[in-house]
Amino acid sequence: MAKSYDVVVIGAGPGGMTAALYASRANLSVAMIDRGIYGGQMNNTAEIENYPGFKSVMGPDLAQQMYDGSINFGAEYVYGSVESIEDKGEVKLIKTDSDEIEAKAVVIATGSEYKKLGVPGEKEYGGKGVSYCAVCDGAFFRNKDVVVVGGGDSAIEESLYLSKIVNSVTVIHRRDQLRAQKVIQDRAFADEKINFIWNSNVVEVLGDGAKVSGVKVVNNQTNEESVVDASGAFIYVGLLPMTDPFKDLGITDENGWIPTNDHMETSIPGIFAIGDVREKELRQITTAVGDGGLAGQQVFKYIEELNSNKAKQQA
Repeated sequence: MAKSYDVVVIGAGPGGMTAALYASRANLSVAMIDRGIYGGQMNNTAEIENYPGFKSVMGPDLAQQMYDGSINFGAEYVYGSVESIEDKGEVKLIKTDSDEIEAKAVVIATGSEYKKLGVPGEKEYGGKGVSYCAVCDGAFFRNKDVVVVGGGDSAIEESLYLSKIVNSVTVIHRRDQLRAQKVIQDRAFADEKINFIWNSNVVEVLGDGAKVSGVKVVNNQTNEESVVDASGAFIYVGLLPMTDPFKDLGITDENGWIPTNDHMETSIPGIFAIGDVREKELRQITTAVGDGGLAGQQVFKYIEELNSNKAKQQA
């Protein structure tokens, strides 16, 4: 028989952990499922400077503090990969790679993952110079030359992090200006170790069969090709929602994001979505935490109403 909870939170990033905290503090039984370590992308972030209460905090440290709070009122952490959700009305059946769990309500907090370039050599040299996490892999390139592909917050923040370790960072961006916050841009432009190649796309990752040796670049204005020598290629070109297990529910849009209302409710009663998996403009730790708090409160209201209606039917 499937184990039963009031609430199952799928994902243990900042949003999921906050939802678990609020729901369990409301005296609901809560299981928080994740296929990796709690904290999500915070574990891949060296310094976080825009989370209230901290001038600066290491990502893994903030993840640990959030996790300690999330289980403080009885929420259980369950390791596993969710494969599907079946909507049975007042009960949702969550199927994982090893078990089945029933819940009255589900909070989807699976987040997003880094988009791949999809060019020759990217997959071949994964772990051999191609990386999507400067904090994880930057130390392997101490005093070497690397490239960073992208122009958003993540790309520039990680370029600044790498500049403290490597010999040089070359940022390759497909546009003629960055999309990162201005304060981050200013730091990058002032850093003598960071160079920029504008209006250009990486079309191939080059290597010697064992490790990356550079990237082939094409200027999208002139079609001119060039090679940038580098020992590492760090790629930050966007995010993809991690929603494949929920496609059959019909709650995702054409791009895979999950639209919700202001109460974090999806189109199916009892199923909520929060954080980076939602269709929204700003994806930050603070917004995920805000979503989680709202979802935790709304889950409590939803279950209270569910129980009230059941009591009325039995009376």
